[in-house]
Amino acid sequence: MRRPTFPSYPDLCGWNAMLPERAPRAAARGRIEAKYAIIGAGFTGFAAARRLAELDPDAEIVILEATTVGEGSSARNSGFLAPADIAGSVDRKTVDQNVARNDYVKQGFDELAGLIARHQIDCDLHQCGRIKAAATERGEGAVRNLLAIVQALAIPYQLLDGAQLRDRTGAQGYRLGLFTEVGHIVQPAALIRGLADALPGAVQLFEQSPVLNLRREAKWRLETPDAQVTADTVIMATNSAIKCFGYLRDRLVTIYTYAAITEPLGASERGQLGSMASWGVLPAHRLGTTLRRVGADRLLVRSLYAYEQGISPELARAELLRRFHRRWPELAHIDFEHAWGGTTALTLNGAPFWGKVDEGLYTSAGCNGSGIVKGTVLGRKLAEHILGREVSRDLLAAYGTANWVAPEPFRTIGFHVVSAIERRRTGNES
Repeated sequence: MRRPTFPSYPDLCGWNAMLPERAPRAAARGRIEAKYAIIGAGFTGFAAARRLAELDPDAEIVILEATTVGEGSSARNSGFLAPADIAGSVDRKTVDQNVARNDYVKQGFDELAGLIARHQIDCDLHQCGRIKAAATERGEGAVRNLLAIVQALAIPYQLLDGAQLRDRTGAQGYRLGLFTEVGHIVQPAALIRGLADALPGAVQLFEQSPVLNLRREAKWRLETPDAQVTADTVIMATNSAIKCFGYLRDRLVTIYTYAAITEPLGASERGQLGSMASWGVLPAHRLGTTLRRVGADRLLVRSLYAYEQGISPELARAELLRRFHRRWPELAHIDFEHAWGGTTALTLNGAPFWGKVDEGLYTSAGCNGSGIVKGTVLGRKLAEHILGREVSRDLLAAYGTANWVAPEPFRTIGFHVVSAIERRRTGNES
């Protein structure tokens, strides 16, 4: 197997930079034997480790993280999570699938909320609801389609016009918005760091320990720069980076996306952030811009999508500033304090790949931009599956499975054609 290459981020994660400095765990060294080895210290890997420790308390469990907790992809998101998922269409079969999926979504959310409370993780988890907002006529159609889904799921909502949206958020240019109370936000780096500290005692976490070689002999052999790890079972909790090891290349694509947080706003400028003390706005178009109020005096802007490799930090920052100032022209003098990129894994049909990929090798990959709760519940279920618990048909039906993606070069050509069309459709949603 060729030496894996991992996403290399040229910038620090802004969420992590806003927290007190943290001393990482030691890197793996020497010869290490374990029953279970987990590659990736994110929400999926941590959930799998916790459940393995519960069900197999005498087992040695090792987690290998290529970078440091708080600098990986799990911390480089917008921090949205919810106890229910709103997606799909209004046909009866899809609504029933959404209802079934939300049983699992609630399990994942409740597990996280319980860990936060039990271990007193200071990550600013709170409910603020969620706004799906449209800035174009096409976007209005998407919002009205979502409204039909919300109604079919019997979720309380408010439909907001442009003036109401501006009153609540201060953002200009929106025409229509759908507000639901189903929505929480969190400081994602604080959460993943807190979950690392809350791992069971049987779990060993090694940071700055990228797996450079993975092969199966009588057992699995994992090589890091300074260690050789032997394990009976391996869990790849690396999302799109599983492709670096030769797996799921025909199921996943890697997408880079970018975010930035403003410098703190002054007292007079905070009046431009709307009447809601906390809010999050998701775009009507999937390539649009996500916005979020961060605390009392900052804004987060997340946008831009690049296929399989990142763009320059300078270009990303400039484009994010342009999108920010479009929504708040009166804040055109405000700059970003932090800007960063991250990766996610997309699948053609929006479903994850979950389960066994080789003898003794398992994964849950393809979060499709909603990794916090989904990773938590699927990581937990993956551990149960490994230990012989029957996979519920409801779980497979609720989430589906990632389907085949065309090989290269057709995949890249197709992506660029489709993304060009979609960017034109996005218009002022960005």
